[in-house]
Amino acid sequence: GVDATASALCTGMVDATVSTRMCGSTHCWQIVLDKPVFDRRFINLPYYIPGTWVALAGLGTSGAVVKWFRDNFCMAEKEAAALMGEDPYNLMNKQAAQSPIGANKLLYAPYLMGERTPHLDADCRGMFFGLSAMHTRRDLLRAVMEGVTYSLKDCLNVLAEMGVAPETMLACGGGGKSPLWRQMLADVFQMPVATTVNTEGPALGVAILAGVGAGLYASVPEACRAMIHVNPAQNPIAENVPQYEKVYALYTKLYQANKGLFKELAKL
Repeated sequence: GVDATASALCTGMVDATVSTRMCGSTHCWQIVLDKPVFDRRFINLPYYIPGTWVALAGLGTSGAVVKWFRDNFCMAEKEAAALMGEDPYNLMNKQAAQSPIGANKLLYAPYLMGERTPHLDADCRGMFFGLSAMHTRRDLLRAVMEGVTYSLKDCLNVLAEMGVAPETMLACGGGGKSPLWRQMLADVFQMPVATTVNTEGPALGVAILAGVGAGLYASVPEACRAMIHVNPAQNPIAENVPQYEKVYALYTKLYQANKGLFKELAKL
């Protein structure tokens, strides 16, 4: 996507230490590289600058999972938000923040429409694991947000196997507006997470390319330096990191433990 232009090159150069995370109906990592790295678990495409490539590892659903939860289980928040002139997602974030890391021992696999990276499996499906009578809606919502975050970490692990190791993250799209989710990302990935001042990454990317095409800027890096402005980053909270690591270690076992069941379910 063009939003990779708007954010991955925020330093004005090809820099694999900077990654972008598009936070919309689906989430994906986009990292600009100086050589192609091919792997069937992610997409690798020629980039807008000659001699560079973009590696894209994305989820089948992510922001769409939160929207599904909102539309089916958060009618009270939607109604209250309409009366207050508020975004219902803001109220949902406040609810999720009241649940602790690990959502009171509840895991969520966000595979509502199969998965792309890293499993490339159209048959896998979403699930709550560990659900008990003690859980409330806020726990379920937190588990959904954490599940998407852990799945993104799965994607980054694939890129890490290829030798790609970003040190900072820029989040764009609707999900990037959530301070709770940005902090969750910073803690899980152990890197600073920032946003661009212009939150519409794809539109900004189009404007950057148009500026270069019209001759206003000599190159994409020059246009990025002039047009991209970044908000202060959220840094990892040290005490949160080991808590997320314990939960993620369990999360990584969910898919493999249920892969066969997904196949059987698909045949019904």
